[in-house]
Amino acid sequence: MKKMFRVFCIVIFILSLSACSPAFNGSRTGNDREFIMEYKVFNTTDCQDLSLKAGDTIHAKIVVDGGSLAIKIQKDDEEPVYESDGISISNEFDVTVEESGTYTVKLTGKKARGSVNFMVTANQ
Repeated sequence: MKKMFRVFCIVIFILSLSACSPAFNGSRTGNDREFIMEYKVFNTTDCQDLSLKAGDTIHAKIVVDGGSLAIKIQKDDEEPVYESDGISISNEFDVTVEESGTYTVKLTGKKARGSVNFMVTANQ
């Protein structure tokens, strides 16, 4: 009986370890002109501030290999210049800003796998 109880405890312990998954497993690079992430697991929220001048464009390349993403780009507490929720397919888009300032890119993943790349291109 003790042996059976010991085996049961070991099995429960192993199962509890395998149930724990990290919120983020990948790489991240960010500065005031770019925000780049590649991840095998992204199950959290991350933000990056970008410095833009009026007329600058944020070029976004989103690769979704699994799960889903939510993206919000906004200046301070103003209305977002871009917002999308439940992104489950890869996409590429541009967002041009009308006002200079610091814009925050907020990215939330739900069991997401893939990558994102937000690059600022200067106004010509």
